[in-house]
Amino acid sequence: MYKKQLGFQKIACLLAVVTSAIWFIYSLGMITDIYDALYFTMLDPDDLTTTLVEGSILYYDMQAFNKLLLYAAIALILLSCLLYLTNTNVRRKYYVGNYVAVGLYSLTSLAVVIWSHIEISAFKTQFLTTVDFEALQKWSQSLPSIKYTESTFLLDLHYLVAGLAVISVVLMVINVWWKVKVMGEEKALIAGGKEATV
Repeated sequence: MYKKQLGFQKIACLLAVVTSAIWFIYSLGMITDIYDALYFTMLDPDDLTTTLVEGSILYYDMQAFNKLLLYAAIALILLSCLLYLTNTNVRRKYYVGNYVAVGLYSLTSLAVVIWSHIEISAFKTQFLTTVDFEALQKWSQSLPSIKYTESTFLLDLHYLVAGLAVISVVLMVINVWWKVKVMGEEKALIAGGKEATV
């Protein structure tokens, strides 16, 4: 039983690191399509109302969120590394530091999932409802720097990343529950052995 649990906790901790790294990569590429489509339609960065395509201000609206998501991903990477610093991946018996590391990672990860979903869903709606796609298509045909797209694929990709994050948290919680159960069983066996020798 202990070997299975120890193997499970290694997988759970590894998935936490991988998921955090995926958040980081996603934050770097999330607005690539929006940049390619809208950035060069803005004629004057100092006057965001001067644009070839109505609604292109979306690119600038997303900047603050994108930067915060990048910082959140870095925080998740550090918290997932904390799991390894506290030996949560290999420790036979958990101590306070292990529970704190798991709790911090899990709560932060869930907070990022909820927050990012709300923000990205709002930006997707803004993209689909405010961008003048007819003007975008027209200008993309005459200016090679402007790429026409109506795709929300990179925005929708957050469902996959968030799903991995939720699975990671669920595995961490199952691991802690399993660890507590196994530690209790081991404690009972040790107590039973002491009573038998007496």
